[in-house]
Amino acid sequence: MKIQSNFPANPKVSMNREARAAFFVRRKWINRAALTLSLIAMIFGVFWLMWILWETLWLGFGGMNLALFTENTPPPNDAGGLANALFGSFLMVALATFIGTPIGVLSGICLAEYHPRGPLAVTVRFINDLLLSAPSIIIGLFVYAIVVIHFRKFSGWAGAVALSLIVIPVVIRTTENMLALIPSSLREAAYALGAPKWKVIIHVTLNAARAGVVTGILLAVARISGETAPLLFTALNNQFWTNNLSGPTANLPVTIFQFAMSPYENWRQLAWAGVFLITLAVLGLNILARLLSRRK
Repeated sequence: MKIQSNFPANPKVSMNREARAAFFVRRKWINRAALTLSLIAMIFGVFWLMWILWETLWLGFGGMNLALFTENTPPPNDAGGLANALFGSFLMVALATFIGTPIGVLSGICLAEYHPRGPLAVTVRFINDLLLSAPSIIIGLFVYAIVVIHFRKFSGWAGAVALSLIVIPVVIRTTENMLALIPSSLREAAYALGAPKWKVIIHVTLNAARAGVVTGILLAVARISGETAPLLFTALNNQFWTNNLSGPTANLPVTIFQFAMSPYENWRQLAWAGVFLITLAVLGLNILARLLSRRK
C-alpha cells in the first residue's frame, strides 16, 4: 500500500538539483565552444602548412634534375646547379654537429647525474634556456664579432662555430631530460654490483636513454640545416666548388636567399629547388627521430 505524504517537497533540494542541471548544461556548452575554437585553430594552422608544402613541391620539383647535383651555381641566365652549395652546407652542418654534440651530451650528463640541483646547474640551465630562445641572427652577430672580425675574413669555420652554438643547447636539454626519465632503481642496482659512477652512466643510464639522445641530435641537425642568418655574418657565400673552409664557403641557405631575391628566372628556379631539398631533408630527419623514439 503506497502512502502519500501531505508535506510538500523540500524546496532547497529542488533548487540544488536545478542549479546542478544548469551548471552541467553551461559546462557542456563551454566545452563545445572550446572544442570548436581548437578545431578552427588547428584547421587554420594546417591550411597554411599544407599551402606552403604544396607551393614548395609544385615550384621546387620542376627544378630537380641531374645538373642540380653535379654543377655549380651558374651566372645569371645560364644553366647550372647547386652542387657547391650542397657540399658546403654538408661540410658546415657535419662540422657543427661534430663540435656541438660532444659538448651538449657531456653537459647534459653533468646536469642530470653529477649536479642536478646545485647552483652551477641552475646557472647553466638558465643560460641554456636563453640560448634556446635566442634568435639565430644574434648568434651570427656574436660569432662575427668574435671570429670574423678577429681573423678579418669570412670563413666556413666561423659558420660551423655559429651553427654549433645552435646545436649545443638543443642537445643539452634533450640529454638532460632523457637521463632524468631513467628510473633510479637502475642506477642503484648498478651501484650495488660495485660499478663506479662513470661506468654506470655510460653502460646503464646513457645506454637506456640512447634513443632519446640520438633523437635530440637529429632534431638539432634538422634545425641548423636551414639556418640562414648566422651564415650571412660568418660563411657568407661562394659560387665555386671548394673544400677549404678558411674562406667564404658556398652554402644552400644563403644561396637560396640570394637567388630568391634576384630578378633572374633561372636563379629563382634553383632557389625553389633548394627549398625543396631542405624541406625533404628536414622532413626526413624529423621522421627518423620519431621512428627512433617510438621504437624505443
